[in-house]
Amino acid sequence: MKHELEHFCIGRSYGGNQDWFRTFMMRIGGCGAETACDSSLYFAMHRGVENIYPFDLSSLSKDDYVEFAHMMEKYLWPRMSGIDRLDIYADGYSKYLRDRGVTCISMDLLEGNSSYEEAERAVRKQTDDGYPVPMLILNHRNRALKDYVWHWFLINGYEERDDTLMVKAVTYSSYQWLDLRRLWDTGYANKGGLILYKGLGQPE
Repeated sequence: MKHELEHFCIGRSYGGNQDWFRTFMMRIGGCGAETACDSSLYFAMHRGVENIYPFDLSSLSKDDYVEFAHMMEKYLWPRMSGIDRLDIYADGYSKYLRDRGVTCISMDLLEGNSSYEEAERAVRKQTDDGYPVPMLILNHRNRALKDYVWHWFLINGYEERDDTLMVKAVTYSSYQWLDLRRLWDTGYANKGGLILYKGLGQPE
């Protein structure tokens, strides 16, 4: 079984890319803002949420995306330790939504110390209900996942492969299919987790 959500492209870029941002701090620490921007564009383009994106949806451009990211910076700015807790992301993005007059989206948090089974159920349900899933990973013992250490990214699909649930992890203009259990089991006590969007009901 495989379920992927629609996304967006800017030129050849699958989603946005924090390497585009104008300042050094946003390029190294703007992954939370990028994740919120990508979420917003998904909601605008594929779930009909008005006012969430301030530019022209019919003609996406890198310049508009960068401007959008630096607007989002006001709410999800890079900190010395990064946006290293789920509640920081949820509080910042909630303030952005309120300022845009968007009242139909709210968020629950699934902390990284929850069981893998809870995480798998959440990813399946969120995807089936038409929501991308922001994920935060802090430290990780698997060196193959070094690009995801201390990083926010989106999950926008899953696929069952035998007894393994693979998820589509979106970041840096691309995506990879990764084993959710390996992502979740970081090997560290200090963990990230998942943001669970809600409020829009079932997709059409």
